[in-house]
Amino acid sequence: MVFSFCSDKMPIPARTGELNLTIRLAGSLADLELFLSVSRHRSFARAAAERSVSRSAVSHAISSLEGRLGVRLLNRTTRSVTPTEVGQALLAELEPAMGEVARALDAVNVFRDTPVGTLRLNVPRSATLVLASLIGRFAQANPKVRVEIVTDDGFVDVVRAGFDAGIRFGESLARDMIAIPIGPRQRFAVVAAPDYFARKGMPKTPQDLVKHDCIQRRFPSGATFAWEFAKRGRSLKVAVDGQMILDDSTLTLAAARAGLGLAFLFEQHTAVDIASGRLVRILEDWCPHFPGFYLYYPSRRQMPGPLKAFVEFISHAR
Repeated sequence: MVFSFCSDKMPIPARTGELNLTIRLAGSLADLELFLSVSRHRSFARAAAERSVSRSAVSHAISSLEGRLGVRLLNRTTRSVTPTEVGQALLAELEPAMGEVARALDAVNVFRDTPVGTLRLNVPRSATLVLASLIGRFAQANPKVRVEIVTDDGFVDVVRAGFDAGIRFGESLARDMIAIPIGPRQRFAVVAAPDYFARKGMPKTPQDLVKHDCIQRRFPSGATFAWEFAKRGRSLKVAVDGQMILDDSTLTLAAARAGLGLAFLFEQHTAVDIASGRLVRILEDWCPHFPGFYLYYPSRRQMPGPLKAFVEFISHAR
């Protein structure tokens, strides 16, 4: 439903399918952007941080917007912020409308020597393996682009959350996304400290891992990661167990160095420790290379300038 806000009382339904948000008393575009940000984050504090303003400024802007419209847009409690029914209706119309406004303004980038704006990326922490060598060079080549990277190991709707693009493994991407490879192929490594092997012995096959202390990985969904192996066309998953359950690769690496168990980490994470002898690698022939990370983004008629610049940069860097 599309609303035409023509008074300070109640919204008057407009014809379905029209973008008729003539909010005569609604105030500035900035207030509407703040409403979108609060609705997206379900938080005044996070919206304030995103917009680099105070929480009180956000609260005042939303209250003023509601006062001018004569309706409550957000339900507030001490623990949550959620859109009301009217707020949801407004949100449904504003999101695509603001996207069109952003794309229209971004068209100015065509006439600039370098793009201007913000590139917002949502990536898992493991993707820092590939970003570390790329993002600095991209920033230097595009000095007028602000780069914001949010690390999140959960699955995120990048469009809904207000990101330009995300980075994930290919098998986890929605089919309606455009995806391009970013960075090299990846490979896992099974490692442990020499002291661990001295005490517990060395597994000879993946099946032997069930008899060992393995440092498990917990995903934001609550699931633990089954270790995956493949060799000569045969693949298998091993549900490992152990004393330690962690959700961070740096902590997992430290636990392995301390002799607390076997770790299953990206090869790049373990290379320095293997070379120094702090960790010993096993079952290498069971850990093949696989396609690495992908940058993904929604299909758009006009791609935002900063994202277009990043896509072109990655294409040339491959």
